[in-house]
Amino acid sequence: MKQEFKLKGSPNSALLAATIGFFFGAMAISLFGPTAGKLSDIMQLTPFEVGILVAIPSLSGSLLRIPMGASVDVNGGRKSFLALLIITIISLSALCYLFTTYYPDHMTGLYPVILVLGCLSGCGIATFSVGVSQVSYWFEKKKQGYALGIFGGLGTASAGVVAIVLPIILRRLGFIEAYYILSAAMLLGCIIYFLFANNAPYFQFIKRGLSAEESHAKAAESGQQLFPTGNIKESLRISAKIPQTWMLVATYFTTFGGFIALTSWLPTYWQKAEGLTAVQAGTLTAIFAIVAALFRIPGGKLSDKLGGVRVSMVSLIVVAIAGVCMNLPMGWVAQFVCIMIVALAFGFNNAAVMKLVPVYVSKSVGGASGWVGGLGAFGGFVIPPIMGQIAGAFPDYGYKLGFGLFTILSLLNILINYLGMIKKQSSVETTA
Repeated sequence: MKQEFKLKGSPNSALLAATIGFFFGAMAISLFGPTAGKLSDIMQLTPFEVGILVAIPSLSGSLLRIPMGASVDVNGGRKSFLALLIITIISLSALCYLFTTYYPDHMTGLYPVILVLGCLSGCGIATFSVGVSQVSYWFEKKKQGYALGIFGGLGTASAGVVAIVLPIILRRLGFIEAYYILSAAMLLGCIIYFLFANNAPYFQFIKRGLSAEESHAKAAESGQQLFPTGNIKESLRISAKIPQTWMLVATYFTTFGGFIALTSWLPTYWQKAEGLTAVQAGTLTAIFAIVAALFRIPGGKLSDKLGGVRVSMVSLIVVAIAGVCMNLPMGWVAQFVCIMIVALAFGFNNAAVMKLVPVYVSKSVGGASGWVGGLGAFGGFVIPPIMGQIAGAFPDYGYKLGFGLFTILSLLNILINYLGMIKKQSSVETTA
């Protein structure tokens, strides 16, 4: 079939290219987390300012997911993916120049500039919603949960890699060198994606000049099961009219936004609240991030088998309980165990949510991926400053008290999901 239609790529190659591209793009999640301690000391930042600093890459990384995710329904995603990576590379290069010129003795007054460059560097995180749509269009429905679990799991694992590698580079090579290496890695990821990524069959036929009807027919014959609306505005409009889109946004805000938030906030927590070294803090944060990321894979497979709603509900219950436990007086080892339980639950729930996107919004996957991935990931920008504010308001126990935020959010999501999705699970997921 591939030879008859002369298609470029395959579902597996598309998954590999998108995963590698997102792996490097998602590195920006940990852009400032491992170095926040140094920057805080040099620039005399408050806990709230540190919270803004570590969260700022998530601002562009979340909001750009909305239009970029929807753009896949128009252009197939390859151009959008590359554009986001290129902006990230340019911004990281500018950040390298800034640190080369002014670090460490002339950093006073540069906080706003660092925030702007950090925000632009976060564009690579937005490749997630593009990749979700790309992968969904390539794979048949019954395999989407597993495929998206691999994409999201292996892709977001890069945040953990950076969290542990960056402090080691800092110690052995230096602050500035660490950011140059990060920029070079981002460039490598962009090149790999450029060389191997291909749009789904429908978009390949459109590019060859076939009509939408002809492209739809040929793509269907080649195995494609999901098809776009073909218009960014329409894609966003259709998906926005479906209530389950916003329920998935709320859930993803808690667990994927929470994943980004904790990956960026934990290095500060471990150092400031528990007195650990930068390398120790980076190692513990990396374990959290990698476990949360990789467990999206079994989470996706389990969601294919049991249904995304069931997996999501159980995961949220676990997060709610763990959030309470993390407020209890305990040493850093016990605290780490609780955080690891949260990591497992985050991984399973994030996979379940992405499984549900093409289930509930099959006619506008790109638009829904944009809303869910964008506004959901916005939690990565909102949560750290709140936790920083709590830490500053209650110096003795504020760092631990901030974890209670996840209990509140999880309980709200449990209620929302029960009322809006679990009653429709049988009719919708069974049909899908």
